[in-house]
Amino acid sequence: MSVTPNLTPKQLKILTLIRDTRLSRGYSPTMQELAEELNVSKVTVFEHVEALIKKGALQRDPNKARSLVLAPGLQLPDEQRNTRLPLVGAIAAGSPIDAVEDRQHLDLEALFAPPNVNLAAITFVLQVRGDSMINEHIADGDYVVCEKRDTVRNGQTVVALLDTGEATLKKFYRDAKTGRIRLQPANEKYEPLFVEPDQIQIQGLVIGVIRTY
Repeated sequence: MSVTPNLTPKQLKILTLIRDTRLSRGYSPTMQELAEELNVSKVTVFEHVEALIKKGALQRDPNKARSLVLAPGLQLPDEQRNTRLPLVGAIAAGSPIDAVEDRQHLDLEALFAPPNVNLAAITFVLQVRGDSMINEHIADGDYVVCEKRDTVRNGQTVVALLDTGEATLKKFYRDAKTGRIRLQPANEKYEPLFVEPDQIQIQGLVIGVIRTY
């Protein structure tokens, strides 16, 4: 279900405020809180809410406080992104299974960021050149989605900037005794790279791989 085209800007704002408040706090705003946020009277908010309920965009339990919820399946304009793709079921890579169309959506943005977080603020994408990470299923030409961070754990795949100015994609290991860093490729054709902590800067953690055909 998408937003009906006859909603006013104020009604869209009310729906957005209700959605965002439930995501951030776990409960809905009161009529008074909506009025204060919109800088209108409580009566005006009540009228908009009643109109939204009649249009099927909003639901409310009259016997409960903070019970305003968006109608199931309702999508606001800021949720209608090109990153939402139809997810129509599952397919086996081993034995065949019955083809079942289970109409859902796969939101690429939601895969890589928590709700209400600007994906661009916490991630970046790099295109891979070379095959040193092929055994981690990261091939030449793939795109790696990376979370911006400078601290990682042993065994994680990272984007590392060396003091030579070169950047590399490798698995990260820190030796507990010496403190030295080992950047381990995932391809037996390549040797690991050993560096001192002051010779490396971690720029990101790989959280996803995108491949096109």
